[in-house]
Amino acid sequence: MVRTIVLPGGPPVLSNCPFIAVTRVTMTDETQSAGALAGVKVIDLTRVLGGPYCAQMLGDHGAEIIKVEPPQGDEVRDWGPPFHEGDASYFTGINRNKRSMALDLSKQEAKDVLFRLLEGADVLMENYKPGSLEKWGLGYEEVLSKRFPKLVHCRISGFGGDGPYGGFPGYDGIIQAMVGHFSINGEPETGGVRIGIPMVDIGTGLFSSNAILMALLERERSGKGQYIDMTLYDCGLALMHPHVPNYFLSGKTPGLTGNQHPNISPYDKYQTKTCEVFVAGGNDRAWRRLASEIGRPELADDERFSSNAGRLENRDALRAELAAVFSEVDGDALCDRLLAAGLPIGPVRDMAEVMNHPHTAHRKMRVKQDWYEMAGIPIKFSRTPGSIRRLPPKFAEHAREILKEHGFSDDDIAALAADGALVEERRKG
Repeated sequence: MVRTIVLPGGPPVLSNCPFIAVTRVTMTDETQSAGALAGVKVIDLTRVLGGPYCAQMLGDHGAEIIKVEPPQGDEVRDWGPPFHEGDASYFTGINRNKRSMALDLSKQEAKDVLFRLLEGADVLMENYKPGSLEKWGLGYEEVLSKRFPKLVHCRISGFGGDGPYGGFPGYDGIIQAMVGHFSINGEPETGGVRIGIPMVDIGTGLFSSNAILMALLERERSGKGQYIDMTLYDCGLALMHPHVPNYFLSGKTPGLTGNQHPNISPYDKYQTKTCEVFVAGGNDRAWRRLASEIGRPELADDERFSSNAGRLENRDALRAELAAVFSEVDGDALCDRLLAAGLPIGPVRDMAEVMNHPHTAHRKMRVKQDWYEMAGIPIKFSRTPGSIRRLPPKFAEHAREILKEHGFSDDDIAALAADGALVEERRKG
């Protein structure tokens, strides 16, 4: 199987990948809509959040994503309510632009199908427990790297396959606790709390997408694929900025600061007459302008507040001064005025307010197709914009069409289904 990638401008070039012919042509509207990753094929064995989030991002920008689910299906299909036709919102939010099939990889016939899929693939993603693929005869070093030397294999796990926690299961909240997120998130009066979004899973998905793209870029020079070892633990720890450098430079263990920032002041939430607002001083220049705009220019000249270091040292006194000012004003009007003046301030909004705001619509961050209504695509390319080409798939919805595209006959498919290697109805338990 040979596929063509269209790249902008210049003469034709050769790809290092035996499965991809790369041609450079002038971009047109038709090629533009295909996305920046058109021609890249990803076999996605991941489930839950980090891997599917990564795969959706690649799919949004044109990569072909074949989602291969286990016989029980991706378990987040059940993580509701709310549901749409049996699939939870947790699933539909991170699985667009994919096709779905399901294989029982404990069976040799299913492994043979996977090998057929990989013959034309650029990337294999999976988040099985370390050692699972090796147990099934699908290990990277022993099998995949030799059979598919240009394949990029990205594994996402909780802690990796070795070390003190090697092989242990990892979940977002557990990793948040273990890498310090709880220790810096929350109010001193109430104690540490979990960050309200699955930041470790999402962050791991973002890191993994970067890693995959870097590996594909390097492959264009070396002609070789490679194994990528991604863990929730590593990614969760890497997100702990500025607390890691603060710890090493100060020798002090960071603690809870609530809404305030450990390195900047003012940086906090305040109640106004109409709403809560969040204010960021940013730097000394912005602080002086803020003080002037709120009618308290003398605060900028107060020796306690004239520098960021002073404002940090006297943050309680500064907060009292600002709270008194903000409590007497219309928060929405204040935010509009200060934002127009170039100062960092914003109203605290709930989900309904955010999704119905005109700027959300203007940035195309609320999208709707048929029943599907979701956040839009955050990466905005000038020539090769992403798009929503497929709605989240039902379990094994595309199994037979995918198999036929890869050379399986109707009789072959019937035999795979009869044997249980191809799974078309979710198994319980």
